[in-house]
Amino acid sequence: MLERLTLTLGDSNYYYYDVSRYTHMPHTVRIILESICRNIDGKSITVDDLNTILAWDASNPQEVPFKVARVIMQDYTGVPALVDLAIMRDIAVSYGYNASIINPLVQVDLVIDHSVQVDNWGMSDAYILNHRLELERNKERYEFLKWASKAFKNLRIFPPGTGIIHQVNLEHISKVVMVDPNSR
Repeated sequence: MLERLTLTLGDSNYYYYDVSRYTHMPHTVRIILESICRNIDGKSITVDDLNTILAWDASNPQEVPFKVARVIMQDYTGVPALVDLAIMRDIAVSYGYNASIINPLVQVDLVIDHSVQVDNWGMSDAYILNHRLELERNKERYEFLKWASKAFKNLRIFPPGTGIIHQVNLEHISKVVMVDPNSR
């Protein structure tokens, strides 16, 4: 296993795995390697998975688990995923469990941008008119999303008018380093 290193900044310690010596691996494989080191739990990610990725060979592809630190979705995929989670909550309750046990395990960001229609253009108030129409046409959908934003932990919703998912991600919500407060 790779050695866990410590970076101290101020009064805080941060743990990481230095994968820079694995220059024979593409950057994406090194990202997976670092993720495997950070997430070995003996169940879903094991030392065998680490050994598989350490023996990486482009001519012999192998499957390994990969845990993400966060998920970003746009409305065409994100809204159905939230509907599925809401249904899972109903099922959990029907079996006597608390609905709150159903939550995303990592940060989920949902940006509403792909379904917005443009009915007005070429005038100074086009944005306001289009935004108003979007909210009127999809009132039930936005009421559901408002409920979901309060019901689920680890969920942030960026409403229509915030921007295009790629720009919102780059300019507002993406992080270069993800810090797990439970592992510092």
